Amino acid sequence: MQSIHWRDTLNFISKLRFRRVWNAVLVFASYYYSRWTGRPQQWGMPFTINFEPTTACNLRCPECPSGLRQFTRPTGNLKSDFFRSSIDELAPHLLYLIFYFQGEPYINPAFLEMVAHARKRGLYTITSTNGHFLNDANARQTVEAGLDRLIISIDGTTQEVYEQYRKAGQLATVLQGVRNVVKWKKELRSATPHIVIQFLVVKPNEHQLPEIKALAKELGVDALSFKSAQVYDYEYGNPLLPADERLSRYRQLPDGRYEPKAALHNHCWKLWHGAVVTWDGLVVPCCFDKDAQHQLGNLKTHSFREIWQGAAYQQFRQQLFGGRQNIDICTNCTEGCRVWLQPD
Repeated sequence: MQSIHWRDTLNFISKLRFRRVWNAVLVFASYYYSRWTGRPQQWGMPFTINFEPTTACNLRCPECPSGLRQFTRPTGNLKSDFFRSSIDELAPHLLYLIFYFQGEPYINPAFLEMVAHARKRGLYTITSTNGHFLNDANARQTVEAGLDRLIISIDGTTQEVYEQYRKAGQLATVLQGVRNVVKWKKELRSATPHIVIQFLVVKPNEHQLPEIKALAKELGVDALSFKSAQVYDYEYGNPLLPADERLSRYRQLPDGRYEPKAALHNHCWKLWHGAVVTWDGLVVPCCFDKDAQHQLGNLKTHSFREIWQGAAYQQFRQQLFGGRQNIDICTNCTEGCRVWLQPD
């Protein structure tokens, strides 16, 4: 497995350019300067960005606004012409591009066309999928489009356990989808995509950690990720919280209540190195703003640089220094609670 990870690393390095690396240096420098002075400065452009292919999803997962159909914002698909014009402005600065925010990317019929365009711009591309649309044709097109990293959610090794979180999902369909991508990688002699099985650890499936390791090895994927779950109603416990607290983003207090393990510092790296663009062009600060409540600009009316350096973005960055506990999307921020493992 070590050689597989080296191939992925070398693939990422091959896409680096001096301008992209220098931009990352500027971003790092401006972030630490801002923390030191308490005044937000942004000397670079983001070196990572999320584009949302769609808000639609075929599943009904209990902690997902898309699955619960609870968005107040409109549902729709990212248009390829808008994506091309937007990414062409950003591509010279980006280290990688994530095709994901909310929804199931493969529902957008133009998704793989956009992946192929990003490849032409020399970008390292990532997406996350529930795996239900990886039929033989889509699996082949995924490899041919040049996607670099494919994260497939498999949150149980039996249908009974899997469907407790992935409601309306079919495990057999997902497993066949994984096999399809593995097959086409071999037949097309492609090193990409780097296939990752992601296992969201919740109480109903935490006993299956040994089984998912064995399944990942059997399927022939490149990596296995154990991801802890973000839940919204956590203060007095939640049926999804694992019994093993090491697998949870939350810890129990002496009075029985729960709190996020992640410390709430009055600064945030995400506001310097990345951003999220919704399917209809809204720019929001990070992936925790799932309903796009903190809109910092609209790419359909302004360039990204204008938004990134604009008053709304700077005001939000300044607000972070004043107290993240006063920003709703920050109070349940559990960034960093993820463990990456190789199947052994």
